[in-house]
Amino acid sequence: MGRHCPADYQAFMRNRAGKCYDATMSMLEAIREALSALRAHKLRSALTMLGMVIGVAAVIAMVAIGGGARERVLSQVKSLGANLFIVLPGNVTQGGVRLGLGASSSLTEDDARAIEAEVPSVQVTAPNSRTRTQLVAGGNNWFTEVVGVDLGWFEAREWTNATGRLFEPEEIQRGLQVVILGQTVARNLFGEGVDPIGETVRIRAVPFRVIGVMDAKGQSMIGQDQDDTSFVPLAAARQRLLGVNRANARAVGVIHVKVREGESMAQAEDEMRQLLRQRHRLQPGQEDDFQIRNLTEIANTAAGAATTLSLLLAAVAAISLAVGGIGIMNIMLVSVTERTREIGLRLAVGARRRDVMRQFLIEATSLAAIGGIVGIATGLGAALAISTRLGWPLLVEPQAVIGAVLFSGLIGVFFGWYPAKRASLLDPITALRTV
Repeated sequence: MGRHCPADYQAFMRNRAGKCYDATMSMLEAIREALSALRAHKLRSALTMLGMVIGVAAVIAMVAIGGGARERVLSQVKSLGANLFIVLPGNVTQGGVRLGLGASSSLTEDDARAIEAEVPSVQVTAPNSRTRTQLVAGGNNWFTEVVGVDLGWFEAREWTNATGRLFEPEEIQRGLQVVILGQTVARNLFGEGVDPIGETVRIRAVPFRVIGVMDAKGQSMIGQDQDDTSFVPLAAARQRLLGVNRANARAVGVIHVKVREGESMAQAEDEMRQLLRQRHRLQPGQEDDFQIRNLTEIANTAAGAATTLSLLLAAVAAISLAVGGIGIMNIMLVSVTERTREIGLRLAVGARRRDVMRQFLIEATSLAAIGGIVGIATGLGAALAISTRLGWPLLVEPQAVIGAVLFSGLIGVFFGWYPAKRASLLDPITALRTV
């Protein structure tokens, strides 16, 4: 259609935007008119968008922080080694007295060798014992954990050395006095950037020669610094540091068990449990004198809890979006009331009702979309600040951002439909009579 701009209509429209519009506007013109209407009431539009900004920002921030927390948990568990079990001493009863978990050394090196040999899915086992003691190097000292290990430890934990080397089989077998330092220990004993290879460290007054420094592992799931550790051959730990268990000279504190990739962790656990019960001569119905902990299961549980929490927070934040949508509906109803005469003029000069409806829908959607975009920027900024403060990785999923934009647009369409429909159903004659 051509332009239909009576003098009264022209004057009215020029007072609003300085130009004459077609009675039936194109989509581009409708968008321009919608933005012009929003600019005419900047403060009101900004306050209306605030609910959308807060809702979208909260959703983006919570999803990003929740994803970061999940990744942090998984990375911490991965640092312990993939497909890993930890076998610990369990409750022991002597003379009818329950001594409690770990009160007696019920695990041995022979248990570890049997598991590795007789459970097909097991890749490697790593029996080890540990203690906390003072290390001295020159004029420096450091209180840390010392772990007696064999060669399977480094494979099970997927831990390599940064400098120097790992233990040789002869050093393990003979229990030679050599030590591998964690990075935290090396830094505190020898200083930053100093190579300690070949230096002597005294552990409980026993000299050990430094042969290597491990790669950094970072914190564990419970916040423990995994680099604040030193490693010596298991035989050396028993003979020089821990003392030989008179009841069982081959007793160990813990056995780490690594299962081959792709194998069933549940089946491996059942087979280990049956084997250990048989080796420890436990009768049917008798309580296990050991514990088997599946670190992968713990990781999945922790990651699932983080995901559930982030989804819960996102759901709460989504309520803000609904509140923002109600605010949009309220303002659009006010806008329809204020612009009744404009709507009547447009309908009187030939505009179709769907054109009027489209214009108000565009205004509502624009409010929601602009609020959504600002909310995304605000949410990303808040997530970055929080993750930096907590030291967590920031995980922003593109689908979450795209979903937030689409959802905010849908909010605008949903809550803008009724005001737009109400505007399109106005009677032109009644509307023109409105002062």
